[in-house]
Amino acid sequence: MEPLTAGAIAIGTVIATKALEKTGEKVGELLWDKTGQFLVILKKHSPQTVVAIEKAPSQPLDYGKAVREVESAAKANPEVAQAAQELVTAAETHPPSNLAEILREIKEAVEKSQQLYPSTFSQNIEKAINAAQTQTIDQRGSTFNI
Repeated sequence: MEPLTAGAIAIGTVIATKALEKTGEKVGELLWDKTGQFLVILKKHSPQTVVAIEKAPSQPLDYGKAVREVESAAKANPEVAQAAQELVTAAETHPPSNLAEILREIKEAVEKSQQLYPSTFSQNIEKAINAAQTQTIDQRGSTFNI
């Protein structure tokens, strides 16, 4: 999976998990753990990004900037890349119920940003959105196939 897509899905998963937590919905333990691990590792390399992510959705997050910062941190540090990939894998297996909606918002924001993104980014995020929408309670073995 390209880093840009992994970063977007990782950010979306963190925000989705936080939003569900605020409404009292439970998320799987694995997803909860991987979300926490990702934030701890990212904070070592990009603390301002973690602060911005943690303030969302109560304060608007510049998704395009956040995705670029996660991508940059992942390229510069294998530990961040691995944590993001582990979070993406956990989200593939047990996506939060609101993940598709948040990924749609990220996709729109990134496409509107002044950065030129490869068309594969939009295609891959669309696949992730579709997969997150079609998940059922028993999600073992499902993947985003990106």
